[in-house]
Amino acid sequence: MPTYVGMPSFPDAARRAVADTRLRGNLAHATTTIRGRRASAVAELDDWPALREAGKQIKDHVLANLGHYLRLLEERVTEAGGTVHWARDAGEANRIVADLVKATGETEVVKVKSMATQEIGLNEFLAEEGITAYETDLAELIVQLGDDRPSHILVPAIHRNRSDIRDIFLRAMEDVPEGLTDSPAELAEAARRHLRAKFLSAKVGVSGVNFAVADTGTLVVLESEGNGRMCLTLPETLISVMGVEKLVPSWRDLEVFLQLLPRSSTAERMNPYTSAWTGVSPGDGPRDFHLVLLDNGRTATLADEVGRQALRCIRCSACLNVCPVYQRAGGHAYGSPYPGPIGAILSPQIRGIGSDVDASLPYASTLCGACFEACPVAIDIPEVLVHLRARAVEKGPRHPLERVAMTAAGWTLRSPTRLALAQRAASASRRVVARGGRIRRLPGPLNAWTETRDAPAPPPESFRAWWARTDGGRKDGDR
Repeated sequence: MPTYVGMPSFPDAARRAVADTRLRGNLAHATTTIRGRRASAVAELDDWPALREAGKQIKDHVLANLGHYLRLLEERVTEAGGTVHWARDAGEANRIVADLVKATGETEVVKVKSMATQEIGLNEFLAEEGITAYETDLAELIVQLGDDRPSHILVPAIHRNRSDIRDIFLRAMEDVPEGLTDSPAELAEAARRHLRAKFLSAKVGVSGVNFAVADTGTLVVLESEGNGRMCLTLPETLISVMGVEKLVPSWRDLEVFLQLLPRSSTAERMNPYTSAWTGVSPGDGPRDFHLVLLDNGRTATLADEVGRQALRCIRCSACLNVCPVYQRAGGHAYGSPYPGPIGAILSPQIRGIGSDVDASLPYASTLCGACFEACPVAIDIPEVLVHLRARAVEKGPRHPLERVAMTAAGWTLRSPTRLALAQRAASASRRVVARGGRIRRLPGPLNAWTETRDAPAPPPESFRAWWARTDGGRKDGDR
């Protein structure tokens, strides 16, 4: 999975994003609204905890038996007239899709919103091959016309407001209506008219996959605008790119996720458009169907006993909407198509901790746990973040000061006498380093810690000193 070209590490990117007051305002308004609606939708179900546990158990079962279900899916899709392709990485997947499009003789495709194709950089690869991909989801269209990057899993243009969108349409949409305002109804109508011609003329469609039912070979896409239904049914050739973890064993299992996903993502009781197809059907829908099964680091992630739970993700974005870090920094700071808490644990595992961006992502969190509470499949994101932080430390270069500090700390903690002396010294230093009970700036290289936070001053007396002085807190006459 490519990093966004030129992206700095998370701390540097976030510092710039936090300084953008307009961005922070857009994010705060949107995430607060979505979060409140989701909470209301979830509260309607008395059995939500049981549904959440069911989703977790189904996903874990699939991951434990992934080879079996993938082989079953391939068999069923092939029986239904589809063709299955296996891609080890982004390069293979992109080449497969490009060759399939070229085989049709077409140079344009319409696309359903797809995180997998963003992950592999499909649009950019197709452009290099002389093929134009048209995004048909409204938010993705806004991002594409604005020569921008998505910043949210569910609402890719969440960082844009209505005025921004109107300006983008006026600048980049060739058939924009005259006198377009920033009215949501007018903007939606302009996009609908713009896309209608694409739907009716395109001979090739490209989609992602929300779920694949292994025992029937059925693929499922959930969306809210109806554009997906057009892309999945009108073209003569349909190419679907699917991460290998998107399986469910049966339709009965799918029912669980059709309750979990809408409430967690769009705060709806039922998804407006749920499209399901099995291979090809003569006279109905595409005449040629191809399924590209994408690994791209997932097998390596599956081998990690702690990190593999990230593969349960159903891309609902609930974790983004409750994350205080995401709300202030936005999605672009993560340097990945997967922003927010799930991106902070998924991207470094898929890509490997080999760049400054990926090494910094596990630290893009306060570890408050709100993401774990919101996740509909109970991914313990804080646990994985801590696990990946340890891996980043093991693989990355250590700062000389850090090595000295850890050596000194180990030497001090091995001796009760040395620890007591260190505690007395810390208490004595409070008058020098702390004012008003807070440490606002540490000296020398240590100032990086206090650059963005205050630290509490050392107490005037350590716990062990208080214990010795008060005899464990006993008062006179106590036994």
